[in-house]
Amino acid sequence: MAAAVVVPQGKLIPTQFESFNHGARYCRIGPDKKLYIALGQPWNVPPKDKLAELDKNGLAGIIRIDQDGKNREVYAHSVRNSVGLDFNPKDKSLWFTDNQVDGMGDDIPPGELNHATKAGENFGFPWYGGGKVRTVEYKDATPPAGVVFPQVEFQAHAADLGMSFYNGKIFRQKYQGGVFDAERGSWNRTKPVGARIMFIPIKDDGSAGEAEVFAEGWLTSSGEYMGRPVDVQMLQDGSLLVSDDYAGAIYRISYTGAK
Repeated sequence: MAAAVVVPQGKLIPTQFESFNHGARYCRIGPDKKLYIALGQPWNVPPKDKLAELDKNGLAGIIRIDQDGKNREVYAHSVRNSVGLDFNPKDKSLWFTDNQVDGMGDDIPPGELNHATKAGENFGFPWYGGGKVRTVEYKDATPPAGVVFPQVEFQAHAADLGMSFYNGKIFRQKYQGGVFDAERGSWNRTKPVGARIMFIPIKDDGSAGEAEVFAEGWLTSSGEYMGRPVDVQMLQDGSLLVSDDYAGAIYRISYTGAK
């Protein structure tokens, strides 16, 4: 068995940008055998004098590197804080969630599910706080040309985190080839939302359909959290595992009915 290797501080992320905020580093091995890593930036909205350096270093963004740590490059630019990414098995393209700007109100801006079709695309942050909602700090600045807007806009501040394509066979046909998404739930919204698993169908043309609730019950009507889903992954038998960092549990969701 190969020994684990600890990446030295500052190797992938410049030390001056390490922060308590947005410190999770979600990663996956892509179809090209490279390691893709989401690097959330350390501010709610970055100051303008830091923006160029953030972009150069892949914060905010998604980087990819060879598995030996070489050939670091920024794959997706202007991503505020992604904590979930996966590759569509059909066309090998990258999809990822993105958590958007706080402090703009309970109902804006939306959370995002994004689709990257090639390296180098720009996903709009911080000119846009989520979807097409402009941030106060950058409302008078001209956004980059060719911004890629989200495939799906989620309810504001639901905290969409881990996501995964479903290629199992035990769930009904409507779920096969679609995306399951874990919403951890609000931390600063007047009335909490989220704490559920969402499902997003993927159409034949590769675009996303409308999101719908797949599993819920972790948030009571009085706003009390009984659990907070963080990630969702498929087991080899086609069932789903859901991790919950509030209850300290992992749930398994299966299906034995007619398809």
